[in-house]
Amino acid sequence: MNKINLSHLGIIVLILFAAFSRVIPHMPNFTPIGAMALFGGAYLNNKFHAFIIPVLSLWLSDLLINNFILSYYDQFTWFYPGFLWQYSAFAVIILIGYFSLKNISFIKVFSISLASSLFFFIITNFGVWISGSIYPLSINGLISCFVLAIPFYKGTLLGFLFYSSFLFGVFEISKLKKILTNY
Repeated sequence: MNKINLSHLGIIVLILFAAFSRVIPHMPNFTPIGAMALFGGAYLNNKFHAFIIPVLSLWLSDLLINNFILSYYDQFTWFYPGFLWQYSAFAVIILIGYFSLKNISFIKVFSISLASSLFFFIITNFGVWISGSIYPLSINGLISCFVLAIPFYKGTLLGFLFYSSFLFGVFEISKLKKILTNY
């Protein structure tokens, strides 16, 4: 394998590792999904790979969690209610990573992770509200939805920041190690 293939494989392994780390007990919403999207978008130069690898990893981990770990449903579940909103937010974050994170720095990863966590919060909670199953479809219902979701944002934000630091940090350190060993 050449260096490009090893690098590509390393990115895929990190994304899969993050996806399946979701089975480890964690605080509510403290998950790697946003970081996976940013990381895949930033490092997978092929647009198709930048989307399919993180999305497929998320979907496979959802299948595992929904059907074997938590088993909320009576039958095998391929998709759960509201998945379109979560996956749409995920796609937006992949695009953000793809177009905004070509020159990696700590400040850039931190600020884009912070902004992406807000996008995720807004898109997914709008989806909860628009479904009409919990909150009335009114401005008061929308406000209630967002206000009552604020406590869950803590886990979302911390998950984005922690896992982005981990994924980007591990990959950048491995690149630096290669440079230093070749020097």
